[in-house]
Amino acid sequence: MVIPTANSLPARPTLGFIGAGRVARALAKAASDAGYRVEVVASRRIESAQHIASTLPECAVLPLERPGDMHAIFSRADLIFLTVSDDALADCAAHLAPQAGQALVHCSGASEVGLLAPATRSGGQIGGFHPLFLFAGLDDDAARLSGSAITIEAEAPLNEILQRFASDIGCRPLSIPAGERMRYHAGANYAASFLLCLLDEATHLWKAVGLPESDAREAMWPLVMGTLNAARERGLSGALAGPVSRGDAGIVTRHTEALAAMGGNHATLYSLLTLRAIHLARQRPNADNAALDAIARTVAPYIPPATPERDA
Repeated sequence: MVIPTANSLPARPTLGFIGAGRVARALAKAASDAGYRVEVVASRRIESAQHIASTLPECAVLPLERPGDMHAIFSRADLIFLTVSDDALADCAAHLAPQAGQALVHCSGASEVGLLAPATRSGGQIGGFHPLFLFAGLDDDAARLSGSAITIEAEAPLNEILQRFASDIGCRPLSIPAGERMRYHAGANYAASFLLCLLDEATHLWKAVGLPESDAREAMWPLVMGTLNAARERGLSGALAGPVSRGDAGIVTRHTEALAAMGGNHATLYSLLTLRAIHLARQRPNADNAALDAIARTVAPYIPPATPERDA
């Protein structure tokens, strides 16, 4: 447990936000619901800041007409979450100087915490706090955030304070080492935006055989949700279904031939994903490696030479 001193953050700090978008809206509401005081929301978009503040008890709004205006936020709160775009992080850090006993934390998954280093010149701490959650801008985002993982990067004592805050809002804190945010964030894209891209590919193929797009999209949801539920219960390799899981090289051959006939990169995308399915299938007990080798040979002609199966 952190024991507060004159030079350390309180164990339960007062909070502020710079940036008034979806992330700030959900985190501020979740924090308030967990008993934290959100003292101030600062933004150039005054109406957005006012909207967030109106949902919180006694929360002030700080208009940001000039970059230098944002430093005043540290007269109102101990811990400031920087919920602006990645491109704006470094510029914001140059205009902020938390004192000892205060902290500035960004909520980006892709930007290194080191971007905030200029803000440490007056003795304050810096950190990263990235929710693995799709902020949809909906009224229930704060409630749906509960149960999500949040990756934290900070030195003591800020690290412990952020870990506690994540737990208090119903989330699971994780840690990542400095310098690894690019690979971490790329991985997050596969579980979020790239998943949507795969569903778009499925929709495209179903439209190509004559299914109306609305019917195709409705038809996929039981399949998608059934797959996700199975993966959660049995693990990724345990939930794997389809021709690769059965070792059916013949079906994979016919799939790739049909997709190649369409032109474009449909067969390549299918083949690259098939390599990943082979990787999962090999993790199963009693995997038929000879059949999986045959499937790998089947898709090899459609895969760029720099993508061997061993990289899967």
